[in-house]
Amino acid sequence: MNGRVFRPDRPEALWPLLEGGARPMAGGTDLLVRLRRQPPCDVALLEGLPGLDAVSLTDGQIRLGATVTHARLLAHPLVRERLPALARALAVLGSPLVRNMGTLGGNIATASPAGDTLPPLYALDATVELASRQGTRRLPLADLVLGPGRTALARGEIVAAVLVSPPPPEALQHFEKVGRRDALAIAVASLAAVIVRDDAGRVTEARLAVGSLGPTVTRCLRAEAFLRGRGLDRETLAAVGRRIREAVSPIDDIRATAAYRLCLAGNLPLRLLRP
Repeated sequence: MNGRVFRPDRPEALWPLLEGGARPMAGGTDLLVRLRRQPPCDVALLEGLPGLDAVSLTDGQIRLGATVTHARLLAHPLVRERLPALARALAVLGSPLVRNMGTLGGNIATASPAGDTLPPLYALDATVELASRQGTRRLPLADLVLGPGRTALARGEIVAAVLVSPPPPEALQHFEKVGRRDALAIAVASLAAVIVRDDAGRVTEARLAVGSLGPTVTRCLRAEAFLRGRGLDRETLAAVGRRIREAVSPIDDIRATAAYRLCLAGNLPLRLLRP
């Protein structure tokens, strides 16, 4: 890397660094790998900034600080009890070493189509809070991520927090990914679902998001609409899978072919039938 490393302890010390070209970094599990292949640059560490490393519940919204590590999020009762889809994704993200270092804000800012936290956050209708010298602004997560490695972050702006309104306790929350091995796998395809049903078992609200099947995580709106008013039986979920296949645009790469990914896209909804 060969650049300078700064550790600002307040936002007023951070903004001039970012405006001068320094790269913001928290855990560095993605960024440090990228910087090995790029010209030297300065880095501004975010861990010392107040207010970015907390998880809280305020006015019905769960606030997830950007520099909270994956391991801390996974252990937090608010995440485990109110956001189990996110907890399931965190549990299979990388290795224990990566979970102890990597952060939620970093996973979002990396903007990988295979980022494990992104599908559950899309299915949870997450909003991202961005901070800069000019103040803060909020964007739906789907509007922040523009493509592989591309976001709507402006120069001098950082991810400060993720805000989620937790689904009702009775909602079905699900996350599953398929990789080339059982552990330490980058997703070949993944599905996150948040489904609310009435007393008769009919779906009243459905949010489905898939990862690694296009340039960004995809919300499958036609599949969601199809589910409403129906029960979660095998025939219905097979039809949901067909609609998901129509919504995605997978590619061939070193992990899988596009045809295999399409097959997975149609089959993953059937996992919702498991107890």
